[in-house]
Amino acid sequence: MQLIDKDVPGPRRDFVGYGRRPPEVVWPNNAKVAVNLVVNYEEGSEYAKPAGDERNEGLAEINYALDKKYRDLATESVYEYGSRAGIWRLMRLFDEYKIQVTFFACAVALERNPEVGEWIAESGHEPCSHGWRWSEHWRLSREEEQQHLQWAIESIQKTCGERPLGWYCRYGPSVHTRELIVAEGGFVYDADAYNDDLPYFTQVGDTRHLIVPYSFTYNDARYVLPQGYGSPADFFESCKRGLDELWAEGEAGYPKMMSIGLHPRIAGQAGRTSGLREFIEYALAKGGVWMTRRIDIARWWLEHHQEFQG
Repeated sequence: MQLIDKDVPGPRRDFVGYGRRPPEVVWPNNAKVAVNLVVNYEEGSEYAKPAGDERNEGLAEINYALDKKYRDLATESVYEYGSRAGIWRLMRLFDEYKIQVTFFACAVALERNPEVGEWIAESGHEPCSHGWRWSEHWRLSREEEQQHLQWAIESIQKTCGERPLGWYCRYGPSVHTRELIVAEGGFVYDADAYNDDLPYFTQVGDTRHLIVPYSFTYNDARYVLPQGYGSPADFFESCKRGLDELWAEGEAGYPKMMSIGLHPRIAGQAGRTSGLREFIEYALAKGGVWMTRRIDIARWWLEHHQEFQG
């Protein structure tokens, strides 16, 4: 009996990837690991009654949800913390260590706090579109999603001084997202996959398209999820062990990339920022680590991938 997949909308699944012989990647300065810190800037674009939504947002500090008929002022204020305080603590940390990061930025969040967009531009961080709002794109029609995509591009261009060159949906894309991104024509990559430790190309119609996969594994959301991080020490230890193992693979001739997800309302809390600081100091002291933006990884892959394909 052979299982044959149906021809359904959206990307085809690939269980093989690079297989048993991954590319012998050469990163800049022969780095063993490319580390990309990602700030998911969503505060102000989440579901909320004042924004006209029928329900409240979740993923706050405690596992408690109000009935959607009530306005959840507690959760709203948790998100406000990220925009009012947490984001600035993270930005000062990056400036202190002269690290450039990627912002998975929702356009409306930046519109509500324009100074964040100004700082992104001044510090040379990358604005990657996280949507017009922090929406579930699979709930939108193709036409609605296309409109949201265009709104996001135009908005981020205004708040950050440059259009986004990367795209990342909330949780996952719709079956139309990648086609819409490619059709728009201005994106270098998308990060809507969790299936590899290296960038790779996929075919979208007649176009070869670059994927720079993301990860939920090294992500501060585990502070507020069950079976997650109990303390900043857990976050640091998890990221450290991941870096060490990837570094060893790089030392053996097969460098990889590592994505670390952050949220201002979560990692922007002082105690948790200390765990991030500890990891940054550890990675910089270890050496052989390229801490960079996602767009830099994408461009490096586009320019050099033929040199290190296995």
